[in-house]
Amino acid sequence: MEDNPKHQGQRRQLVDILLEKGIENTQVLEALREVPRHWFMDPSLAEWAYVDKAYPIAAEQTISQPYTVAYQTELLELQPGAKVLEIGTGSGYQSAVLLHLGMQLFTIERQQELYKNTKRLFSKLGLRPKKMIFGDGYKGLPEKAPFDGIIVTAAAPELPKDLLGQLAIGGRLVIPIGTQEQFMFRYTRRSQTQFDREKLGAFRFVPMLEDKN
Repeated sequence: MEDNPKHQGQRRQLVDILLEKGIENTQVLEALREVPRHWFMDPSLAEWAYVDKAYPIAAEQTISQPYTVAYQTELLELQPGAKVLEIGTGSGYQSAVLLHLGMQLFTIERQQELYKNTKRLFSKLGLRPKKMIFGDGYKGLPEKAPFDGIIVTAAAPELPKDLLGQLAIGGRLVIPIGTQEQFMFRYTRRSQTQFDREKLGAFRFVPMLEDKN
């Protein structure tokens, strides 16, 4: 797929904006500089791919704004080879950033249309998560736990407790929580029973879907 010098220049400008907004992790910034966001968007929106905004994708979902992707990824504080669970594959852009950083990625998508589209795109781009699952992210992926990091890309009305139990000791869960008002939270597992909880900035996400069955 095409990635021309114009796109590359736009990504460099985007990274400058992310630096100004407070993203500091050089590996994360490098990933945002290298991963072509326009590959994960509708071609009709491609000219806006490097504007720091969210845009619609299929199934009434959105591709997160680059700042949000960078911010959540930075909060994970992980090294290459870390085992990561992503709840909400969506367009696949966040997944691509994590894969560029060398993560062992397990990713779950609840919307079948997105799951099929993004799985097809991953194959086309040669992106290889450890596992891509169509299912209910609220429950996590206990059979593959523990994870060094869990990242949730849609807003949960409350903390899904199952996800905390799937963190390795020292692992981090990064998740937006709330309905009308949403805040980013980071939970760090200190022991079998102890977790640190940090409430961070306000954000806007699409709601996380839960299978009630």
